[in-house]
Amino acid sequence: MNVLRNVEDSIAVLTLDRPERRNALSLELMREMLGHLDAIAADVSIRVVILRAAGKVFCSGHDLSEMTGRTLNEYREIFDVCAQMMERIQSIPQPVIAEVQGIATAAGCQLVCTCDLAVASDAAGFATPGVRIGLFCTTPMVALTRTVGRKRAMEMLLTGRMVPAAEAAEWGIVNRVVAAEALAEETMRLAREIVAASGLVVGLGKDAFYRQIELEQAGAYGMAKDVMSMNALAGDAQEGIGAFLEKRKPCWKGQ
Repeated sequence: MNVLRNVEDSIAVLTLDRPERRNALSLELMREMLGHLDAIAADVSIRVVILRAAGKVFCSGHDLSEMTGRTLNEYREIFDVCAQMMERIQSIPQPVIAEVQGIATAAGCQLVCTCDLAVASDAAGFATPGVRIGLFCTTPMVALTRTVGRKRAMEMLLTGRMVPAAEAAEWGIVNRVVAAEALAEETMRLAREIVAASGLVVGLGKDAFYRQIELEQAGAYGMAKDVMSMNALAGDAQEGIGAFLEKRKPCWKGQ
């Protein structure tokens, strides 16, 4: 197995487990990840996902041993599966938090940018260095540009330089940076904050977030109004509002 899954207290932890290959995204690993994400999406008892990695490197990107001597269709298959995995991370109802303990390069950087949230160790670093080996990071560019904006993305893509964790936080690649020894605890604390809310409402909100973000403002408000109106009818919304007014803790039922 290339990806390990563990579930505890409504939190699923997925671990990239190819430390000897710097957790490179082989075709087999990506297909395993898709299987795990599909299973998690169907399990309403899981409320948050933490994505972490074994070893010193978070993810070095695509497995370069699979990137030589292939046909056009074989290359397309690799990038098709990668795109499916990235899109699935954002389409499942549970928020996905990247726990980044080391460097994340190329498609590994794309993976961090794709996750809904990210917490990084102060030892982490981020780069899209494909230009240096003749393979421009074109697919990582999609997530990177939507995360850091045009000018910063172009700088990373054209130079391939490593962006240290503190700078990555300023740029929005990660939410926060903590000492290495506090990384797991801080990521779990963030996950538990999310678990405290209604899973139904969090899922509605995540879906709406990604649908509205690429719309022009009027269209985004039109969509958001419809979602919020339907949300207001939900039992958990009525329970949450009632609990606030009555100064008590809400009891979520996922309805």
